[in-house]
Amino acid sequence: MSGSGAAAEKADSRQRPQMKVNEYKENQNIGYVSLKPVQTTVSIKTATVYLTPFSLSNYQLDQLMCPKSLLEKNSNNEVACKKTKIKKTCRRIIPPKMKTTSSKAESTLQNPSSAVHTESNELQHERTTDAMNLDVDMESSQDGDSDEATTPGLDDFSGLSPYERKRLKNISENANFFASLQLSESAARLREMIKKRQPPKSKRKKPKKRENGIGCRRSMRLLKADPSGVLLSATPAPPALVADETPLLPPGPLEMTSENQDDNNEGFKGFLRTWAGMSKPSSKNTEKGLSSIKSYKANLNGMVISEDTVYKVTTGPIFSVALHPSETRTLVAVGAKFGQVGLCDLTQQPKEDGVYLFHPHSQPVSCLYFSPVNPAHILSLSYDGTLRCGDFSRAVFEEVYRNERSSFSSFDFLAEDASTLIVGHWDGKMSLVDRRTPGTSYEKLISSSMGKIRTVHVHPVHRQYFITAGLRDIHIYDARHLNSRGSQPLISLTEHTKSIASAYFSPLTGNRVVTTCADCNLRIFDSSCVSSNIPLLTTIRHNTFTGRWLTRFQAMWDPKQEDCVIVGSMARPRRIEIFHETGRRVHSFGGECLVSVCSINAMHPTQYILAGGNSSGKIHVFMN
Repeated sequence: MSGSGAAAEKADSRQRPQMKVNEYKENQNIGYVSLKPVQTTVSIKTATVYLTPFSLSNYQLDQLMCPKSLLEKNSNNEVACKKTKIKKTCRRIIPPKMKTTSSKAESTLQNPSSAVHTESNELQHERTTDAMNLDVDMESSQDGDSDEATTPGLDDFSGLSPYERKRLKNISENANFFASLQLSESAARLREMIKKRQPPKSKRKKPKKRENGIGCRRSMRLLKADPSGVLLSATPAPPALVADETPLLPPGPLEMTSENQDDNNEGFKGFLRTWAGMSKPSSKNTEKGLSSIKSYKANLNGMVISEDTVYKVTTGPIFSVALHPSETRTLVAVGAKFGQVGLCDLTQQPKEDGVYLFHPHSQPVSCLYFSPVNPAHILSLSYDGTLRCGDFSRAVFEEVYRNERSSFSSFDFLAEDASTLIVGHWDGKMSLVDRRTPGTSYEKLISSSMGKIRTVHVHPVHRQYFITAGLRDIHIYDARHLNSRGSQPLISLTEHTKSIASAYFSPLTGNRVVTTCADCNLRIFDSSCVSSNIPLLTTIRHNTFTGRWLTRFQAMWDPKQEDCVIVGSMARPRRIEIFHETGRRVHSFGGECLVSVCSINAMHPTQYILAGGNSSGKIHVFMN
């Protein structure tokens, strides 16, 4: 039994190495293969690398040159540890059947000169030797790439990995390089040079004083001296009070004196006599119906402008224009920004002698009307809180209404005989003024819900109604129901989205209302029935953005053709346009002599004469 068992074990031992060899041939791509399980464990352990923490900052340059003793000590300890771990691992991994074989192989390796060997021990020795050679070859093949990194001075570091060898080589090379630069010696030399070198002292040469020369200029104000060099007193004089640029004129009547003409001139006296002779108003044929658009356009086409009909009247922008209703003479009145009232007679030649300028106010004159009962009277309203009546028969400007606490914006006649007036204030209040009562005060001061009032206009037929244009709303009031504590309007028009410049009834029947708004729209409303809502009829797109330096546009009705409105234009070439209530453009006035924007325009009540005022004090007159 023992012989047969030995033969079977021998056959088995022959077949096992053959199977291992076949596995090795099939798995040639694996990085490491061992023919003996024990050797496999050893090869795995030899791949383990023990790294010692090393920092360059903890060593000096001279210490980096001699790491041999430290590395030898670590390598010896490492080899001893490996041998101990190999033995323990082999005892753990080798199966019971292989223990006898492995012990024999170890004895064979330890005593190679023994003469007594069995056939199985010789075969095992040969296989063990082949496996060890194969392990060495595999390790050499793995370390083949790092042979270049091996340094002649690092042969004793055989226990380190190729990466650690290359790292130590780089450290030593860098240390040698920095040592060759001799940076410490250079830094020491630079410090010595800096200490020895001293900054040069730059001394400015002081200019020599000239005995008879002029010294530097100095401010007399800082020296507290006058221009001649005399020192001023220590106590400064009190500052002088600055007078108001636009002081209010004294109350009471003002003499009608011309600023641009001599009062003793015969021409001025003749001018006053001409105006005083117009004691009766011209008859207006209001019963005649409206002319057709065709004939109206034909008459407009015949109106032209020339250099003889362009007049320089005032020194500032024109805020208001009025045409005298006379049919024999063409008389134009304008109100200017600086409180001036200019009168121009277009029938007088030369034309410079027909312009007369008066100064009845101290602030802009925003509204002008000729009296409907006495054409020799002209009423003017100003921002300075005064309303005056110019009487050319007596050559004075009488004061009708005065309120220094408020600023006026517009007015209109409530009665046909011009005895009572409605005055609008910039703060939203309204005043009822009766010219028949003595004094210059109001009869009633009415508060409204409007923040501002720009224009006031009375209905031409039902004179108890009047319309006011505010910031963004338009109200229609009944003068019979005004309350000093606060009055509610009959109708409010809220279709406007921006600031409103004006609102006017149509001149003959009052069945239409035209408004001018800053949203570049002219709106026409149907006011035939004032007691109910007023519907919007037409919206006319028109550029009303005049900017800061131009007077705002105000669309006015033509007194002869109440279904047509007149308004200035920002278009080029400069023009004055007329629109029908349906929104259709009827006519455009223009010409070579019209080179500026005419913001304020007025049409003669019976004649085809149009006067437009610009922001430089000129009037442009179109006539047949």
